[in-house]
Amino acid sequence: QVQLVESGGGLVQAGGSLRLSCAASGVIYSIEVVGWFRQAPGKEREFVAGVGWSGGVTSYTDSVKGRFTISRDNAKNTVYLQMNSLKREDTAVYYCAAASNSGTFYSKLPFDYWGQGTQVTVSS
Repeated sequence: QVQLVESGGGLVQAGGSLRLSCAASGVIYSIEVVGWFRQAPGKEREFVAGVGWSGGVTSYTDSVKGRFTISRDNAKNTVYLQMNSLKREDTAVYYCAAASNSGTFYSKLPFDYWGQGTQVTVSS
């Protein structure tokens, strides 16, 4: 089992920045990919970004490219999502998830473990 705990959400003005953290514990060696997802009210959950746990290869959805950066610190078993130039449409609950298998397209992987989510609200 893998446990994931997100932190760092909050209220920020448009154009501002936030950094989300995802701390992993448990059977860490089973993790291949860690991803960030988000779900806005009335919308489906969507893939935001992913990072390979060992190799560090990253992937982003088009709407956040150039604004968000995903990174990992293996020594701390933590994955970060640095979010800059935030827009109102980035408002959502952000979830961290871990996949036990890797693949070419992170967004299409089955993610086995999920955190509880952290709210990000961007005001105008």
